[in-house]
Amino acid sequence: MHRRLIVPSALAASLLLAIPASAADYVPGAAGIGDAYYPASGNGGYDVSHYDLRLTYQPKTDLLEGTATIVATTTQKLSRFNLDLGLKVSEVRVNGRKAAFATSGDHELEVTPAAPLDKGKEISVVVRYAGKPSELKIGGWSAWHRTPDGGVAAQEPDSAVWWFPSNDHPLDKATYDVSISVPDGTQAISNGVLQSQSSKLGWTRYNWRSNKPQASYLATLAIGKFDITTDKTAKGLPVLNAYSKDLGDNAGAARASIERTTEVAEWLEEVFGPYPFNALGGYVPNVTSSYALETQTRPFYSPRQFAGGSNVSVVVHELAHQWYGDSVSVKGWKDIWVNEGFARYSQWLWSEKEGEGTAQELADYVYALHPADDPFWTVKPGDPGPDNQFDIAVYDRGALALQALRNAVGDQHFFAILQGWPQKFAHGNASVGDFVKYAEQVSGKPLAGLFDTWLYQPSKPATSAAAGKHSARKAAVGAPGQARTKSQATPAKPAQPKSWKKIAATNTVHDHDH
Repeated sequence: MHRRLIVPSALAASLLLAIPASAADYVPGAAGIGDAYYPASGNGGYDVSHYDLRLTYQPKTDLLEGTATIVATTTQKLSRFNLDLGLKVSEVRVNGRKAAFATSGDHELEVTPAAPLDKGKEISVVVRYAGKPSELKIGGWSAWHRTPDGGVAAQEPDSAVWWFPSNDHPLDKATYDVSISVPDGTQAISNGVLQSQSSKLGWTRYNWRSNKPQASYLATLAIGKFDITTDKTAKGLPVLNAYSKDLGDNAGAARASIERTTEVAEWLEEVFGPYPFNALGGYVPNVTSSYALETQTRPFYSPRQFAGGSNVSVVVHELAHQWYGDSVSVKGWKDIWVNEGFARYSQWLWSEKEGEGTAQELADYVYALHPADDPFWTVKPGDPGPDNQFDIAVYDRGALALQALRNAVGDQHFFAILQGWPQKFAHGNASVGDFVKYAEQVSGKPLAGLFDTWLYQPSKPATSAAAGKHSARKAAVGAPGQARTKSQATPAKPAQPKSWKKIAATNTVHDHDH
């Protein structure tokens, strides 16, 4: 028995020695990109530079058929690699040759090329697939909205797996060409600029191009019957807004809000610097959801965002994301504050501009609104955890952190930081830690303690964001060691800023209907 155990292992060793060392270097790419919150998101071993999606969609049946061509560069020697897709695949080719493929998990497409792939080589991957996106559920939820006249893909943190194969994580951004054929009388809307459209045999094809790096969850597709308005900005950027024809009572308020997109973007350029993309706009499909989403160049808005009347504040929020979230994207989903805290603070700045309450007044109001035992203060915006990624604290406490920063460094440095950040990391990725370092560099002040207090401590800070010379709370608390009088013990509650109701009405932007 002992000899029999030795001989096979010795044989195996000799066989391993016979295999060239180079062949052993080819290994499968990771099934996840390494995100701390979503380990299955994205994939390892390659970096995508471009997606070319050629699609056909039939609204009556919800059948989507697609051929995706992916241009990528390998980052390691690959024997196999994964793509993220939930629809049924019929064929895969790598560098023109048929590849073997299999599926695993909820959305993993495992591709084995005919020959191993060397590191640092550009490759092309063609995937033919089809399916009904509305029938695909992952973790009990869907990123695909079925509408009376079509369908819409818009969701965060994932949406691509419902309609195209991808490396589905913000770390791997790429440019996009999306060509979609739909029955005549139906429109198809995506990101970027409409390059052309043509009709043949009862079908109309729309060709869209997004020419700046774009995260996969920011790619959007909307098919239906829309009223479309077009324009150009003063700088010549094309503006396209679209509204479902059946928005009912919300139609007027939606138009009154979205049609101010150009005005809002021009103002945001004064705050954040030059607009980073090649197109502008927004769309409101007839969906039952309540959230909005910063889909690149063309934000998605649920009709319910305008159920209480026009609300430009939600337009400010989603357009601010074009700088904070879209151009500069998260390194990992735990860095969500560098998206949402800034988008919410932009609403405070808009309020300040409109004379409806300064950012300081809004900060004081939010701080007073949540007592020390409110669970609001237990959420850490700098690392909220996947269950609290879109908690209101990430937005409002996240904005409080920015007001605290503004008070600490002064307006000159503060607005230099807001403008410089999107330029330094344009079309790339960055983390909360990167922002802290950048703010310290620009201001010349140590800020780690401030950010730790506002972004990471699971308790209400002892002083409000107004802890400067004008702080009402400072007067209420008194100097250290000083006994408080009865009048000091209960500071007056700050008045509700005029803009508060409109801002609070946008709180559902983070209700992503998961």
